[in-house]
Amino acid sequence: MSELLRVEHLKKYFPTPRGTVHAVDDITFTIEKGKTMGLVGESGCGKSTLGRTVIHLQDSTDGKIFLDGKDITKVDKNELKAVREKMQIIFQDPYSSLNPRMTLRDTIKEPLELSGRFNKEQLEDETTRLMDLVGIEKRFHYSYPHELDGGRRQRVGIARAIALHPEFVVCDEPVSALDVSIQAQILNLLMDLQDQEQLTYIFVTHDLSVVRHISDTICVMYLGQMVETCPTDELFKNPLHPYTKALLSAIPSVDIHNRSKRIQLKGEITSAIDPKPGCRFAQRCPYAKEDCYRDLTLTEVRPGHFVSCAYVKEINNL
Repeated sequence: MSELLRVEHLKKYFPTPRGTVHAVDDITFTIEKGKTMGLVGESGCGKSTLGRTVIHLQDSTDGKIFLDGKDITKVDKNELKAVREKMQIIFQDPYSSLNPRMTLRDTIKEPLELSGRFNKEQLEDETTRLMDLVGIEKRFHYSYPHELDGGRRQRVGIARAIALHPEFVVCDEPVSALDVSIQAQILNLLMDLQDQEQLTYIFVTHDLSVVRHISDTICVMYLGQMVETCPTDELFKNPLHPYTKALLSAIPSVDIHNRSKRIQLKGEITSAIDPKPGCRFAQRCPYAKEDCYRDLTLTEVRPGHFVSCAYVKEINNL
């Protein structure tokens, strides 16, 4: 498959009275058309900021963003409108992302109207098609967000995101606010839509069970940096970075006979404000040595498996 999105050395910093927060720091990755890249890590590691920066909800501090081979890092107002039609986002909280004064039908119809592509009759037909596509029953078409459960609200958010047939969608923890049974329905809907509409996803989540179900590749972030990336099956079979190992050990197991040993992390969390060079996980890592406090880059240690760790071979006996 061909490459749809390429991000090179992307940075997003936020100035504060105490210094500069390095929310996203030198991130590089590619996503092929029709694939899903999972983005995982602790809360505050920069996952959502990365997704929002890629689709221009926030301006990048440095780096490059390419969509279909075209550099979209810096675009003017007219170009941004065209880019926004190709890149959309599904927000985490389906309630706060919807206008409480608009019916579901009007909410989904709004991007179609703004595009100027449809006449009045086409608007109604396309709105109905989208609502049927995401599974919103006709009896809810003229309901307001407060009258619905979280799952139906998120279906509205999904319909709105795909209304103009985007190529790329950032799914910003789209199921974290939902009940487990509803989570499965929304995940299956997203995967069905990916096949039908030829969509490419970044799926942001802190739930490793969810990301394993939907992703083709996974990137693990820690305090604004990418520490490990590889195909999904490879990550769960052979995690190589100490932080990834700790994350996977925290997944609850239903097998009472073969429970994995939980890795307890100790030590201070490095500040994201003007951090020093080196691995930001070093202060919590049981394997940390002097070389961990120098600049590190993602290195391919196995085919398609990249890790940012000075002692990855020694730790894993590679």
